[in-house]
Order: sequence, then structure tokens, then C-alpha cells
Amino acid sequence: MAVLSRLLRATASASRGMTTLAPEAGVRYPTGLAASKIGSAAALGRVDPAERNVQWVFLGCPGVGKGTYASRLSQLLAVPHIATGDLVREELSSSGPLSEQLAAIVNQGKLVSDEIIIDLLSKRLENGAAKGESGFILDGFPRTIRQAEILEGVTDIDLVVNLKLREDVLVEKCLGRRMCSQCGGNFNVASISAKGENGRPGMYMPPLLPPSHCMSKLITRADDTEEVVKERLRIYNDMSKPLEEFYSSRGKLLEFDLPGGIPESWPKLLEALNIEDSDNKQSAAA
Repeated sequence: MAVLSRLLRATASASRGMTTLAPEAGVRYPTGLAASKIGSAAALGRVDPAERNVQWVFLGCPGVGKGTYASRLSQLLAVPHIATGDLVREELSSSGPLSEQLAAIVNQGKLVSDEIIIDLLSKRLENGAAKGESGFILDGFPRTIRQAEILEGVTDIDLVVNLKLREDVLVEKCLGRRMCSQCGGNFNVASISAKGENGRPGMYMPPLLPPSHCMSKLITRADDTEEVVKERLRIYNDMSKPLEEFYSSRGKLLEFDLPGGIPESWPKLLEALNIEDSDNKQSAAA
């Protein structure tokens, strides 16, 4: 495939720069890219978003909420949300040649190899290009410097948003995840109330419960056991620092500490990105 061939041939080249601490608590912006400019098209090298929509990456530990926030932003900005986790799950549910291999990897809590992810992503990018898609928000890719270099060789990444959440809350959140076996909706039955300690503020996250007709159909992902969740977080933490430094050195990393659940975090994330959501304002004023 053309995209895959370009990916595998790509080499990285980009400018250097470091992230700096912004006035807003829990947000660190790329050097030279002020909060007031992140949401503007001109700051990202475009005049009209219709000509070239945003090309962003979302980083963060498994279970932090990358999919939730990336999906919301993709709807708000009218760009496709491409989640490699979804690509893997779609392949798992198929009878394709990779399904058995992927099932063994996922059930052991291991990370899928670069080659498999690149293959799945290549197919998705080609299908999107054929449909005339413009821009994207990548969720779950890249995970490694090698993947970042490959991606950098074939497309520009405007901004990398790194979502952070304290680990004890992450584990509890992951163990509370549920999915409706009928409609495919994602929910969370955990009611999290974490005390503040060591200078960290307390945090409350209410459960995200399903409607009554989904309640009896909830299932737990096979890989959402405490042992697998902790192993997944350990692997991610070992791999994430070099990748964060890679994007930080290019002045593209925005670090955002989630202050709580969606009601608390969503408006603050929009503020950090200098994006307005009229629907969010209207619901807040109601």
C-alpha cells in the first residue's frame, strides 16, 4: 500500500524547542505557542481550516480518557477521530488473519507491535483519503519514538496533547469500565473519591451509568483486570517518557493534568486549547 510504503521509508526531521509552564494550573504549553493561539488556524500554519484541518495527536495512559476527549474535539472541529484501540478491536471482532494473534497479545496486557499498528493505521488513512477526509485527531498512535519518526516523515503534526491523571485514580477508573453488549456504548460504574495527598488536590469522579435498558447487558473487557491494568500502566510509563521528550523537543507538546471527571475537565481543556463550544456554554448557562 502506498501509505504503508511511505511510512516505512520515512525519516524524521524537525525543529527543536522545550515546553514551558503556563499560568493555568495543570497545563504546560509548547514554547512560543501561547494559550491564546493554540485554537487559531493561523497559529498552526493555516488560514482556513477548510483547506487543511487540524492534525493533532492525543497521548496518555490507558484509561485516562483519550478517546472521550479526542472524540468530543473531533466532533467540535469536524475532523476524523482515529483511535488505534478501535482499529485493533475492529480487527479482533473480524475473521481476519491478525485476529487470533491480536487476541493473545491483548489478553496478556501487552502492547501491539509497531508493524501491526502501522498496517492497521495505513489502511484507515487510505480509506479516509479516498473519502476526502481532511485533518485528524490520532488517539493511541504514536506510542514509540520509532512510530513518531515514521509519522513525522509523511505528515505534519500540529500539536500533541498529553493527558495526565494520578495512577491510583487511573486503576480504579479502568476497573470500572463497562460496555453494553448490545449497543456498544461505553460506561463506567466506578464512583471515585480520591483524597488529596502530597500536595495533590482531592478528586471526585462520579460514575457514568448506562440507561436502564443497557444495565443488564453490561460486560467487562477481558483485559480490564487489576493485574493486566497495572502491567499495562507499567509498560506505558516505561515507554512514554522518551516519546514525550521527542515532542517536547519539537515544541509541540501540551501537557494537561485532568482535574476530575468530564464536567470539570472538558471546559478547562477547551480553555487550554483556546476553543469555544457554544453548546457547552449554553448547557452551563441553563
